Amino acid sequence: MDLGITGKTALVFGAGGGLGGAIAIALAKEGCNLVISSRNQDALDKTMENIQATGSKAMSISWNLSELNVIDTNINRVEDKFGPVDILINNTGGPPPSTVSGQSQETWETWFRAMVQPVIGITDRVLPAMRERKWGRIITSTSSGPISPIPNLGLSNALRSTLHGWSKTLAREIGSYGITTNIILPGRISTGRIVSLDENKAKREGRSVEDVKLESLSNIPLGRYGDPSEYADAVAFLASNRASYITGSVIRVDGGFINCV
Repeated sequence: MDLGITGKTALVFGAGGGLGGAIAIALAKEGCNLVISSRNQDALDKTMENIQATGSKAMSISWNLSELNVIDTNINRVEDKFGPVDILINNTGGPPPSTVSGQSQETWETWFRAMVQPVIGITDRVLPAMRERKWGRIITSTSSGPISPIPNLGLSNALRSTLHGWSKTLAREIGSYGITTNIILPGRISTGRIVSLDENKAKREGRSVEDVKLESLSNIPLGRYGDPSEYADAVAFLASNRASYITGSVIRVDGGFINCV
C-alpha cells in the first residue's frame, strides 16, 4: 500500500526511545525526510543509523523540550534543511510514578512544562505553513492513563488528559485546511519505559518482575506485549494520505488491554 507521503518532512520527538525510534524508522521506510529529536544524542545516533539504512534523508537535533525558548531556533533549522514540517509526531517522555495528590506546585509546573507546553508550542509554530499548503498531520502519542487511569501514575494521567482535550479541540479549528490531528496511545508495548514501570510495581508490591509481567499478560487478550514496530505502523498510517478522513480521534494500539469502551 502506497501511503503517499514520500518526500514529506516528518519531525519526530522522543526518537531515541523505543516508540519514537520505531516511528521514525517506519516513516523513513515510507520515504519521508526525517528530523529526529531527543535529549540523548547517543540514542539519536543509533536511530540515525537505522534511518540511513532505509535510504531516507535525516537529521538529528538534541533538544530538551522543556526549554521553550529554543522552539523557533530549532524549527528554523528543520526548515532550512528540509522545508516546512508536514508531519509532526509529538512524543514526550513521562514523569516518574506518583500519586495525583500531595504533589508540590513546583512538581506540577515542571512536568506541565516538559509534557504539555512543548507540544502546544511546537504545534503552533508549524501550523501556519501547514495551513498555507492545505496539508498536515499532527499525531500526539500519550498513554492509556487518560482513558483508564493507571494506579500510581497520577501526574501522567492528569497531564496527558490535557493533551487529549487540546487535540480534539484543535481538530475542529484546522480541519478545513486539510490538516488532521489525532491521539495515539499504547498499551503494553515492549519498551524501556514498560520495563521500568514493571520493575517499579514489583518493588512497590514486594513481588517479582516476572510475576508482575505475567499478571499484565493475563489481562491482554492477545496474550503478549506489543512490538514497537506495530505501534509505529499505526502512526505511519495516521500520517498518510490514506487517513485523510480521520481526525479528532484517539487510536489505541493495545492488544485489547484497555478495559473500557
